[in-house]
Amino acid sequence: MDQSLDFGLETLRGKVERAQTKILAELKELKEGRSHWTGKLSNSALSTATAISALSVVLKNADTSHGGRADRGLALDEFKIQELIDRGLRWLADAQNSDGGFGDTDRSLSNIATTLLVIAAWQLASDNASSTDAIQRAWAYVDRQGGWDGLRNRYGKDKTFVVPIMTNCAIAGLIDWHTIPTLPFEAAALPQSWYRFAKMPVVSYAVPALVAIGQAQFVHSPPRNRLIRTLRRCSRARTLRVLSDMQPTSGGYLEATPLTSFVLMSLASIGLRDTLVARRALRFLIDSVLPDGSWPIDTNLATWVTSLAMKHYYPTNRIDLGNISIDPIEWERSVDWLLSCQHRTRHPFTGAEPGGWGWTNLSGSVPDADDTPAALLVLANYLEANSRLSSYLREMRLRAVLASAELGCQWLLRLQNRDGGWPTFCKGWGTLPFDRSGSDLTAHALRALNRWKPHLKSEIGGRIDRACFKGWKYLSAHQQPDGNWLPLWFGNQDRPEEDNPVYGTARVLLAYGECGRAETTEAQRGIDYLKKSQNRDGGWGGGPSIRYEPNAANGHANSLQGENSENFASSTIEETAVALEGIMACGGKGVAADSIMGGLDWLCDSIEQEHYRTSQPIGFYFAKLWYHEQYYPLVFALGALKKGLQFCQR
Repeated sequence: MDQSLDFGLETLRGKVERAQTKILAELKELKEGRSHWTGKLSNSALSTATAISALSVVLKNADTSHGGRADRGLALDEFKIQELIDRGLRWLADAQNSDGGFGDTDRSLSNIATTLLVIAAWQLASDNASSTDAIQRAWAYVDRQGGWDGLRNRYGKDKTFVVPIMTNCAIAGLIDWHTIPTLPFEAAALPQSWYRFAKMPVVSYAVPALVAIGQAQFVHSPPRNRLIRTLRRCSRARTLRVLSDMQPTSGGYLEATPLTSFVLMSLASIGLRDTLVARRALRFLIDSVLPDGSWPIDTNLATWVTSLAMKHYYPTNRIDLGNISIDPIEWERSVDWLLSCQHRTRHPFTGAEPGGWGWTNLSGSVPDADDTPAALLVLANYLEANSRLSSYLREMRLRAVLASAELGCQWLLRLQNRDGGWPTFCKGWGTLPFDRSGSDLTAHALRALNRWKPHLKSEIGGRIDRACFKGWKYLSAHQQPDGNWLPLWFGNQDRPEEDNPVYGTARVLLAYGECGRAETTEAQRGIDYLKKSQNRDGGWGGGPSIRYEPNAANGHANSLQGENSENFASSTIEETAVALEGIMACGGKGVAADSIMGGLDWLCDSIEQEHYRTSQPIGFYFAKLWYHEQYYPLVFALGALKKGLQFCQR
């Protein structure tokens, strides 16, 4: 080994160890002795605006439900509802960006969709205090973005979000109902297995919005054709039952404030405020408000962040169990909790068979192709680390883990699309962007299936071989000309297309590395892309919008960024960590020693200055709604630091 490299690695190793100790201590404190991590999603101006609109429509229609009779069951909550509206309005007043617009989160760039939703919320709430300069500035921003045409252009043919936004604005009196594309709510009356053949104008997980908004359109702007009007009227009762069947016990569709709010405001606007669906949706909004008066994009991502944390927080098969620094009972409890999150019945929302995991343990969760592989990889760690230990209780637990994993692998195998890739929720819904197969999802599924194949029956192993063959062909076909892969569910707001090739490439490289394909041409091209896209500060991703809060210990903000001009990319902990993990999985020193050392050095300095306390908006929710998650810098960094220690020891 080169002596200078050896010396550099020795110095770097100490930094990595200190950073890892800091992150582990932080995660342990956040866990608070529980079996899992809950996580914390960002405040959302978008969610807050839609919630305010929905609550305002409920109050405005209080005397029209059931032919003018007030709803006694909800009348007791009206003061509470008004209080929530007022608190939300105060929060929005402080969330407006300097350009007059609003972003999805408190760290997001302005966009036309969220800005219009805030304007609609102000209009519906009759907030006179915010109706002067603030509204004028917001409208000026909308005009600069192209007005209603600018909104349509943002989403193209996907009506999943543009129609709900326009519906919210129509309810607020900002736009005529006749200008909104019609949603065929009657299509929801078809058998669920037929949905993918019906060419729905919305993504698979937006069927509740299709029904509620479609019915609101029908009432506010009925078709002129008498036959069509009669046919659609006849399907109203049946599709309302579909809406009820899909609603979880929490009342929140997907545990998501925007989707639930769109359903509630649509129903309340047509005199259906007193239906069970509307009551449950209202209760969800009341229960999910944050202490500061805002709403998050979703309740939490507890299963997702717990799986990501467990993979590196607890020992793996490469660590001597006799030297565990974590209480083994704590590990067992976390495994039991993760097993309890697996869906064991057919899911009413997507019709998914049993076996998958969703992003949270709450009732609105839906099994998907990112959370399921994440859980399976954690269970594989547990099985392999404990298989040598013998006791009756241990054997019982290992059998339960094996049975759970077999069910999860079969669920993944059934979900694979014809093109060889994996979609998020439903097989065959490939016409709209967020229903198609994704490179990040496919890579994650391949990692999980490859890891479990040696432990499963030969029959399942054969199916895994065939699925993986198609999966690798999919990844090869979807690699971009410059060597990157684009993910489905993560983005970078500083890039013109809001995509995130750093995240996507890193996640795909993890699959190539863990599955013994690091020497392939595709993997080498991916590594080259990450090396070329590394920032001058040593990290990856980010851009001019990135800001870090001052560290209370030293008072420095943005101390890692240097000159913050449009020519300087300010890295993020999240993207740097996943890039490092992907490169190190594919060879370490032999392929990118300088890049890895520079990245680890930046990451360790960032952790030392506690910039992990400022998560960045790199996540997407449905239809490109941005969020950031408090635990992402921690769990992503821990994975890179674990691999970084191995890198420094070679």
